Amino acid sequence: MLTEMLLEEKIASLMRARSLKIATAESCTGGLVSDRLTNVAGSSEYFPGGVVAYAYEAKARLLGVSWESLNTVGAVSSEVVIQMAQGARTLFEVDIAVSVSGIAGPGGGTPEKPVGSTWIGLATFDKEWSRHFVWDGDREQNKHSSSEAALEIVLDYLEGRLG
Repeated sequence: MLTEMLLEEKIASLMRARSLKIATAESCTGGLVSDRLTNVAGSSEYFPGGVVAYAYEAKARLLGVSWESLNTVGAVSSEVVIQMAQGARTLFEVDIAVSVSGIAGPGGGTPEKPVGSTWIGLATFDKEWSRHFVWDGDREQNKHSSSEAALEIVLDYLEGRLG
């Protein structure tokens, strides 16, 4: 019986084949993306580490996110996840960094940013991308959906599907 490779296994294979390194910058997922990447044996070859920057202060101090962005557009925004990913790329000196910031729930949502609203960012040596999602699960489901989407974006990049 053939089983489909997990996203993190596909990423591992491509990262190794291309001698690339990746880091993470996570907020609402609390390290779940990093956890999934490190579920693959030998992941230290391409994953030196990640940062869980939950509070504004951590985003600013550890990842270099600007206070102006945090105070004007908020942590759950395209602008901030791009800065988080850029900061992780710099901090860990890697080729790729993926970031996640969102409102996992059950509280914290607003009409403009409802519970489940999540931004994912990706930074490489020459370009950045961000994607917005609104999940409709409970807190744990929203965190899982965000980690899945983050890994899918990494795989999309590695397989040439991001413009």
